[in-house]
Amino acid sequence: MNNIHPEILAPAGSRESLSAAIAAGADAVYMGGSRFGARAYAENPDEDGLLEAIDEVHLHGRRLYMTVNTLMKEKELERDLIPWFTPYYRQGVDAVLVQDPGVLFLLKEAFPKQEIHISTQMAIASPWGARLVKEWGASRLVLPRELSLTEISAIREACGLEIETFVHGALCYCYSGQCLLSSLIGGRSGNRGRCAQPCRLPYNGEHLLNLKDLCTLDILPDILEAGVSSLKIEGRMKGPRYTAGTVAVYKKYVDQYLEHGREGYRVDPEDKELLRMLFDRGGSTEGYYRRHNGADMIYPGEKPKQRAMDEERLRKIDRMYTEKKRQEPVTGELTAAPGEPLRLSLSCREHSVTVPGPVVQEAKNRPLTAAELSDRIKKTGDTSFIFEDLKVQVSGDIFLPVGAINAFRREALRKLEEEIIHAYRR
Repeated sequence: MNNIHPEILAPAGSRESLSAAIAAGADAVYMGGSRFGARAYAENPDEDGLLEAIDEVHLHGRRLYMTVNTLMKEKELERDLIPWFTPYYRQGVDAVLVQDPGVLFLLKEAFPKQEIHISTQMAIASPWGARLVKEWGASRLVLPRELSLTEISAIREACGLEIETFVHGALCYCYSGQCLLSSLIGGRSGNRGRCAQPCRLPYNGEHLLNLKDLCTLDILPDILEAGVSSLKIEGRMKGPRYTAGTVAVYKKYVDQYLEHGREGYRVDPEDKELLRMLFDRGGSTEGYYRRHNGADMIYPGEKPKQRAMDEERLRKIDRMYTEKKRQEPVTGELTAAPGEPLRLSLSCREHSVTVPGPVVQEAKNRPLTAAELSDRIKKTGDTSFIFEDLKVQVSGDIFLPVGAINAFRREALRKLEEEIIHAYRR
């Protein structure tokens, strides 16, 4: 069994999908900015939106990988790349995903501490190529979808890089990153993030190039034992429900494998059916992990228009993940004594703050009890936090106006949020 806890990496084509991925348990998300990403038609945020997204994932202890994985023109490399990327670096983006070696070299020169991931579109598919990009300064290699488990294992052993592979979602008919069909037919280059997906169209009356989507639940133990440390879900063009549901299913089976091993690993057919309900291109395939290719990887018809849906199960995904904000558990210690400032210490993961509040008054009539004070402080509402434990120590007969308590609680939670976010800034 692989001793490293595998990362579940989710697509975030929009802020809504990002929030859904976090709520469903993704360890990291990959997201594009307004330029230079391989999904130009996703709902990519503008600069302010992506900066806020970086803060959001960090607030929840997750990671955001920024896709800068198109090929660039010379003037873009010389004039645009570094000024455009600088705000994201300062905000603390966790890694940048690149296809173009020129982008890698320029980013490494300008930002030596920035973590670099090699995109599948660079098509590094051998131990020799893996060792080369490691020399260039990459920390992770996203392997092409066409590699077998044996090849993946050999690359991992040869280079020592983190290995990321796709485990679910769309497959390209062409070798990863090498297709020029969209560019030749319609002038929309996949290497500039504008693929029109001509492989999904009919030719001679049949969809001859239309691959089924990848689904690897049945072989997840094999993938993990081959040394894959990041399980990538495809789908930045799909919605929050797809993102949340797919992440939740894969998290369930990663946890099952880690707890019970291969011997206790069992896939419920209902979970595979849920994945089909979330998106169905005409069946699924395990891809190239255990085979070179095969005609049954192709679905020759159009994407099914009518699919049987368990609407209640889909609505449950919405209730649990897409409509519900993830709140981080916090612990706190509150002290209150007449004539002294109210004081609250808060901790969330490795982050802590202590915030002084208004001066506590001595009660003239009915004093405020510790239980009442605790109840008012715990009302975190729709903030990013929820109390896991709060210890309250009250000395003497105290009084505080409700408005003052509420304002103090908001300020304390704001300070904690600020402390967490700024820990990632550069």
